[in-house]
Amino acid sequence: MDAFQSLMQGFSGALVPINLLVVFLGVTAGTMIGMLPGIGPINGIAILIPITFAMGIDPTAMLILFAGIYYGAQYGNSISTILLNVPGTPSSVATALDGHPMAKSGRAGPALAISAIASFIGGTVAVIGLMFLAPVLSKWAIRFGPAEYFVLILFTFTMLSALSGKQFIKGLLATGIGLMLATIGIDAGTGIPRYTFGHLAFYDGLDFAVVTIGLFAISEVFLLIEQTRGTGEVNTKLGRVMVTAKEFLSSWWGMIRSAVIGFLIGVLPGAGATIASFMAYATEQRLVDKKGTFGTGDIRAVAAPESANNAAVSGALIPMLTLGVPGSGTTAVILGALLALNLNPGPLFIVQHGDMFWTLIASMYIGNVMLLVLNLPLVGLFVKVLLIPRYILVPGVAMISYGAIYAASSSMTDLMLMTGFGLLGYLMRKTDFPLAPVILALVLGPMMETSLRRALSLSNGDWGILFASPLVLVLWGLVALSALVPLIRTLRRARAYNDSEQH
Repeated sequence: MDAFQSLMQGFSGALVPINLLVVFLGVTAGTMIGMLPGIGPINGIAILIPITFAMGIDPTAMLILFAGIYYGAQYGNSISTILLNVPGTPSSVATALDGHPMAKSGRAGPALAISAIASFIGGTVAVIGLMFLAPVLSKWAIRFGPAEYFVLILFTFTMLSALSGKQFIKGLLATGIGLMLATIGIDAGTGIPRYTFGHLAFYDGLDFAVVTIGLFAISEVFLLIEQTRGTGEVNTKLGRVMVTAKEFLSSWWGMIRSAVIGFLIGVLPGAGATIASFMAYATEQRLVDKKGTFGTGDIRAVAAPESANNAAVSGALIPMLTLGVPGSGTTAVILGALLALNLNPGPLFIVQHGDMFWTLIASMYIGNVMLLVLNLPLVGLFVKVLLIPRYILVPGVAMISYGAIYAASSSMTDLMLMTGFGLLGYLMRKTDFPLAPVILALVLGPMMETSLRRALSLSNGDWGILFASPLVLVLWGLVALSALVPLIRTLRRARAYNDSEQH
């Protein structure tokens, strides 16, 4: 009952007119920021921090605003991802796998609608978890040491075999490409440049936005040009703009499962929404994709990652508030803002700043409802983007992509790199290589390398630390299972094919 009483007190604070306005501004700004490729919530919040300080905004209102931008941006990402195949952040890449094929087949409306619904369900489930389980999960998350993180990331990579469908080997090769790209730059352990070829622009490594927008958006431009040249015009049917009861019910349990997955993974410091969305996608593919429709425009495959990445936002707040350890890059920025105000998140934060914590929780309930009410009626308007003639849309996507990258870095090198990755993405898509493993490996590769080095440093070079705890052994078992199942399936298909050839 204490939690409910505290939540009621939180609602009394969140329903104050100024805080309601702040929630509205946060989720609205977050949606718009999410729609713009290459910006993302981390940059939006970083820009607003000095403004909020200068205006003297109450710390509670500031935290509500930043949280609203954070989870609002997750839905905004899905809009550009589904309509234009332009993922703004790594967590929206999984949505692109089926969201954009749905748009191309005239089902952009249902894709955007299920994205809004899944975001609401994932966010709400996670806020409930945040309310009841924050102290417990913070103790659980702290058990993850560097060895556990290394094997967890390895498990994420092997789970990508599910994303690759029948192309298991190609999925592994794509993961290898991503890991190779992740090694470019200054070695954090030794300070030695790796694969920079003497160019200073490579010393900081490859920018995620450059690689992602190149692989997805620019390659999409090349494909659209090819399709337009071959058929004169690309299909722009809009179809209906809402989901049917059948589509909703088919995705319901997947959204609940994905919300739980997203929340639990979001709790892990540094894991964030990227692992959560891919893990949810792969889990749903294993459980419900009996006909092999994932990757071709299955609405269930849009609902799962959207539910997971929104749930991960609430999960990422737990280690930040209860341990003082940011669960993602965005929460690291929020943590910096709180520390600047002499608010020290940690084990005593909920006790010392209970009013702020529970007002934040209540505001997140309200914000998720606002997002649903705001965005569902706008689905029809968003879908009309597909009615833009291709001779305008194609250069428009290119202009947005190049403009976003140049505005962020003012670097011609980044523009050339993005074009090169666009050509690479085009060739990979023409040869049925999956793009998602490249992005995931690029994002998680540095974390994987750092975790391995820390584990070996703690054990004085003894590799046995990677098998030393029950938790890490469980993770190794999951790695083996996720790697062997696709191989067994491939062998069975090969045997069946040989038997049919003999007969």
